[in-house]
Amino acid sequence: MKTITILSGKGGVGKSSITASLGVALSRNHKIILADCDVDASNLALVFGKKESDFAEWQDISTNQKAVFDLSKCNSCKKCYNACNFNAIDWIDDKPQLKKFSCEGCGIAEVICPFDAIKLVNVKNAKIGYVNTKYNFNVVSSQLNVGESGSGKLVSEVKQKAREIAQDSEIMLVDSAAGIGCPVIASISGSDYCVIVVEPTASSFSDMKRALEIVKYFNIAFGIIINKFDLNIEYYKKIEQFVANHKMEIIGKLPYDEIYIEALVNMTPVIEKNSQQKKLFNDIAKRLIY
Repeated sequence: MKTITILSGKGGVGKSSITASLGVALSRNHKIILADCDVDASNLALVFGKKESDFAEWQDISTNQKAVFDLSKCNSCKKCYNACNFNAIDWIDDKPQLKKFSCEGCGIAEVICPFDAIKLVNVKNAKIGYVNTKYNFNVVSSQLNVGESGSGKLVSEVKQKAREIAQDSEIMLVDSAAGIGCPVIASISGSDYCVIVVEPTASSFSDMKRALEIVKYFNIAFGIIINKFDLNIEYYKKIEQFVANHKMEIIGKLPYDEIYIEALVNMTPVIEKNSQQKKLFNDIAKRLIY
């Protein structure tokens, strides 16, 4: 199964909308599955009109651990308190107490405690599920619980769940989170191809360059989609020149169109809105496969 990851560096550039329409285009000739790996704010299923209650199943999972104190063994040496780099431990009545939403599960407190008074335990920090769309492919999604960490590992679980239910799918489309942090690295890892979405602004251009560093580090083939390219011709030309100078490939240029707003409001992939959008996305889909 070929894995294609769509990322952006900067948020809000249309990555999920593009992923959804590419999914529809690819599904017409290939069996596919979509993985929503923006686990802190998953919304890819919404683009297909699917709400949380529509999912076939939700499974509570653990991708993180937290420290638990056995105060009967604690001698108040404060080693755990002093060693915690995340300031996750309060000191109350001469005993340690874990702050809510603060422990990253790094394990230093367990290692440093000389009296075996601290243990790391698994916590149910997220849920994962999938939903079928009217285009006959599934979207696998997850939700990290409020205040919880472990998003990088959760991305890996989403991709693994997609593989489990993929059956004989030929393509997995991965909708990555924005940025360049752990969730993005986990999304890119193991991909066969990456699509970097950029819009013609200074901030998006800068973040695209940072995203490129990660893709190149993993030595993954990639192409670039410039979204709303005609809104800022000056920066569009800068991006185009940068791509040419570095011998990279632009696989698609999408013009600004208010129909995207209408599509999102009606929870419909924009490819379904008119023949122009259908042609644009079909052309990009062909370049991804051939």
